[in-house]
Parts: sequence; C-alpha cells; structure tokens
Amino acid sequence: MKLQQLFVGAALAVALATAGALALDRMFPPDLTRYHQRSSEVVDANGRLLRAFTTADGKWRLATTVDDVDPLYLALLKAYEDRRFDDHWGVDPLAAARAARQWVSRGRIVSGASTISMQAARLLEPRPRGLLTKAIQSARALQLEWRYSKQEVLAIYLTLAPMGGNLEGVRAASFAYFGKEPKSLSAAEAALLVAIPQSPERRRPDRAAQRAQSARDRVLARGLEHGVLDQSLHDKAVTRNAPDRRLAMPMHAPHLATWLAAQSPGAAVPTTIRLELQNALAQLVAEERAQFPDRAQIAMVAIDNRTRSVVAWLGGSDFFGKAGQVDLVRAHRSPGSALKPLIYAMAFDDRTLHPQSLVEDVPVRFREWLPRNFDRDHQGAVTVRRALQQSLNVPAVLALEKVGPQRFLATLRSAGVAPGLPPGDLGASLGIALGSATISPLEMAGLYNGLATGGQFSPPHIRRDRPRAEPVRLLGPAAAWYVGDILAEAPLPEGFAALPVNLRERRIAYKTGTSAGFRDAWAAGYSANWTVVVWVGHADGTSRPDGLGRVAALPILFKAFGRLPAEDNRATQPPVDVLRVASHRDLPPIMRTLRPPGDAGGGPRIAYPPADASIELAKSEAVPLKALGGDGRLRWLVDGQPIDGSKWVPDGPGSARLAVVDESGRSSAVNVRIIVRR
Repeated sequence: MKLQQLFVGAALAVALATAGALALDRMFPPDLTRYHQRSSEVVDANGRLLRAFTTADGKWRLATTVDDVDPLYLALLKAYEDRRFDDHWGVDPLAAARAARQWVSRGRIVSGASTISMQAARLLEPRPRGLLTKAIQSARALQLEWRYSKQEVLAIYLTLAPMGGNLEGVRAASFAYFGKEPKSLSAAEAALLVAIPQSPERRRPDRAAQRAQSARDRVLARGLEHGVLDQSLHDKAVTRNAPDRRLAMPMHAPHLATWLAAQSPGAAVPTTIRLELQNALAQLVAEERAQFPDRAQIAMVAIDNRTRSVVAWLGGSDFFGKAGQVDLVRAHRSPGSALKPLIYAMAFDDRTLHPQSLVEDVPVRFREWLPRNFDRDHQGAVTVRRALQQSLNVPAVLALEKVGPQRFLATLRSAGVAPGLPPGDLGASLGIALGSATISPLEMAGLYNGLATGGQFSPPHIRRDRPRAEPVRLLGPAAAWYVGDILAEAPLPEGFAALPVNLRERRIAYKTGTSAGFRDAWAAGYSANWTVVVWVGHADGTSRPDGLGRVAALPILFKAFGRLPAEDNRATQPPVDVLRVASHRDLPPIMRTLRPPGDAGGGPRIAYPPADASIELAKSEAVPLKALGGDGRLRWLVDGQPIDGSKWVPDGPGSARLAVVDESGRSSAVNVRIIVRR
C-alpha cells in the first residue's frame, strides 16, 4: 500500500511539474525578437546574395540555417562546443556535473557547461553573467528544445552568434572574412568561425589575426582529437594564415536591391537576376563608362524573352557618388525616336500600313509644329521600311496621326507603361512620336520584349515570390514580325562595317533614340532569346552634344548581346498572315500610301503637299509636287496658272492653291500656305 502511494505521489508530482512547466511556457514564451530582426537580403535566381542591409540596430545579421553552412563547420562546432548536442534536451547533465566537480575541487570555473541550446537562449536574451542567469538560460534551453527541432535551435545560434564588430551569424562572418557563403568552408575557415564567438572582440581577425589564428588552431586540435579531421587535413589547415582584414559585403545590382528591400524590410527577396549575367554586363558598363570624358552614366536592363524575366539590372555607376543612387533603370526620360517601332506596329496591325507602303518625307507643318529630321533634310517618297530604318520624323508623325496619339498612349498603358506627359498635355500631342512622353528603360524593355514575343505585352518579371503578370495581346503576330524584320536590317553605327563575329549568328532587331538637347541616348534591341535596353546620359539631364543614340548607346548594346548566352534559334518563321509584296503597287489600295488626312480621292490624288499644309522654305527653295494615280501625263497648276514639271518655286510667303490634272481631265486640288524661313 505504501509503495502504491509513493507511485501515485510521484506520478502526481510529475504531472504537477509538467503542468507547471507548460503553464510557464505559455506565460513566458521565448522572445525571438532578435532572431527575427534580420538583415534585409536580395538574392538572385539561384539564391545567391546580391546585396544585404544592416538591421535597425546596425548589425549584419543574415538569416542562417543548417543547410546554409558546410557540414564540416557543424561537426567542428559540436566537437568543440557541445559533443552531445544531438542527444540532450537542451542541458547536458554530464557536462554540468563535470563543470560543478571542477569548480568545487579547484575553487574556480575550469570549463563551462553551456550547450549550444543554452548559448542560443543567451543570444536571444542577453543578460549579465551569474548563476541566476545560467539557471534562466538552462530553463530557456529546455524550452527551446521543447518547442523547436534541433535544426531550428541551431538556426538561432547560426544567425545570432557574435563574430566581432557588428557581425552576427555565420553567413555574415563568412562574407566579411572570406568573401563567400559558408556552404563551402575549408577546415581552417570553419574552425575560425567556431572559435570567434567565444570571445568575439578579442578574436576578431581584422584586429587580432594572430590571436584569432591561435584560437582557430585549438578548434582544429579538438576536431583531430574527436575524429572530425584526419591528420593530413589538420596539418594542412594549421598552415593557413587567418584573414587580417574585413571584406565588403556583396554589392550586386545595388539600385534594384535598395528598391526591393524597401518593399520587404527584414525579408529575403528572391529575384530573377542571374548573377553571372549581372556581373558580365556590370563589367561592360564599367569599361564603357571609363571611355566617356564626361563620365556619363550608363543604365542597362536585360530580359530573357522565354520567361519575360529581368536577368540583369544596371541602374547606374558609382553608387555612392554624386547622384549615384538615382536608379536610372526606373527613371523616366525622353525616349527620342525609340517608340517609333510601336507606332508603326499599331498601324501595321490596323492593316492600313505595310512596310512597303509609300510615305512622303517632306516638310509638313502640323498646326504650329514643323517636325524636322535630325539632319534637317528630307528624302521625299520612301517606303515605310526605309522611314523606320532611317528614323525619319515626318513619316513617324504621320503614322501616329493615323493611329491616334491617345489610342497609342492607351496601348502603352495596357502594356504596363506609365508614360509621363508635359504639363498641360492631355495626350493629344503628335510630339509623342519624337519623345515628348517620357518612359523608363525598364518600361522600354517591356515594350521591346512584347515585340520580341509576337505582340504579347506584360511588365517585366523581377520578384520570384510574386506571380507573373499575364501577358496581354496588344498587337497581332504579323505586325510584330514586320517591325522585327525591318529593325533587323537597320543601319549599323559608324565604324561598324558588319556586326561583330560573335553576333553574326544572331538576328538582332534594334532601334536608337536621342532626346531633344542630346540629354538622353538610347538603344533598344531584341534577339530570339534576349531583350536589352541601354541608356546613356547624366542623371541631372546635362546635355551631351555628341550623345547620339547610335553613337553612344548602340555600340554598347551590341557588346551587351556579345556577353549574353548564345541563342537557341535564329529568325522565327513569319506568321501566316504576313503579306509579302515587291512594291507598294501590289498592296491593297488602303495600304499603298501614307498621307495626311484630307487628301483628295478619285482620279489623280495629291500626295504632297497635303491639304492645308504650312510649308516652311528657304528663299528660292522649291516645293516638290507629288501625285498618285491618274491617267497619262499629269499637269500642275498654281493659282490656276500652269507650271513646268513637278517642282514649284513660290514667289514669296502667302497662300496658294495647287491643282493637278490628268489626261482624262480628272483633277484634285489643295490649299497650302508658304512660310519663308529666316
């Protein structure tokens, strides 16, 4: 009976103790605040660190798990700090008994009894040393082991272990002392990271390399003693010198990383950036910028067309210099002529224009605006193909007038672009064709990626932890194919007789742009697999007189393609509805010519000058007269008086009525106004 009572009493005591422990656990849960206050990290497509940021209290505290570190490090850590870590429940009774016996027999602490779990508890809640503190840490260690797995307890230690200065955790220390992730540590490196936390300030390699090395060697000796290392590995490790300086943390894609880290403080943001491509293009940007006497900035963004993912993001150079933290990949700038391909693509999609359509490149005044080509010359009647390849301005404005500027802007917005308009501009200005609406290089890359993928558009994908935007079809495949076919044969920049040898197997469609005042130089291009946009200029908008897109940006674009992986195919087959013709005469009538609205119909039609045009001329400069259709020889009349040939030299400024008559007597006429250029 007495034995039964003892058994019942013991069971009751255990039950009460368990209930009390559970109550205390509920009332006083472990405080994981420090553990969760980690550095923001931005990582590439393969989880490699692009950039990290210090915590609010100024610490480099990178989240670290068991999977993040070399198994040799874990083996040395357990051999040196807690050999029975995998077996005890947070407190090691054997180690505690040994430490107590040594304390009693020698009158001082000879060896500690702290387990890794107890150290994790101490790192979570730092307290002054003492027996009470040790008791609290023991209780907390038991609590941690009760709540979490061994790997989770280890993660707390691996993340918070002090490593000297403002370094905390194994990953932060590995980057700072060895310049790499701790997944592939040598024996010497692993042993050093085991040794530092015991006395982090005294064993900082950057301030006390010899002392750190001695502590490291003691860890190596313990590893040899317990069979973690063999003799040859031990002997090799002790010959290595400890690092004597601290390295800078990784600083890849700093503009992108800053932007994304601000969106998700304290988190690890997974991106689509491919570090090897980021580094290759960053090196190119550094090399090219060094050749600019004015040290102009270069921004670049590259997209993988197969996934619509951004693989490289160069927001500018000299991040900590003047205006260096302006992310020029996201900055809105005038695109110059770089949006012209989208204008023509929309006209192609409407089936009102074709690459072989004729358009007159002649002086035309649109209300009070007289667009000019860059060389201030005009080429007369040209095909749309040539007009786009030569980036002629009047044809592009005529094409935008046909498409409609507000419709064009609405299409850009549907593609994920937020064009910026000048004050007071409600989106009806034809100046959009020449760069009056601003967009960013990132948005430009999204537009050209849409052309590369057959007319399906979506904002470029950059965060792997967020869903991709579903592409929206805004152009038919034929329209996109026409543009790519035209731009793949665009003129090469000066100094290029042909594409570099390593690019001749690629089919690259490209277009340049130069903003008014030479503030922005652009080059945008795409191949089967890649879309690249390059911008060159100054963040503050300083003019660069020689900063033409085809001179400053296009050569860099070609070199960027040369550093991207090879293509998996060349030119795609044209869509079934592509219309192939030898001349504009073979096109349906509506597609044969591009002319301003108001041109007469029936019989001969005046192609130039357009109706109600204001034509600006130098004194004695002739106006080329152009008509389409009609029978036989055409005769021209000015204010009812016939003239010889098809060129008219006005007597001076003023209004005139031009008429053309064919041999069948059919005619058409337009009124024009002549302005003498001063």
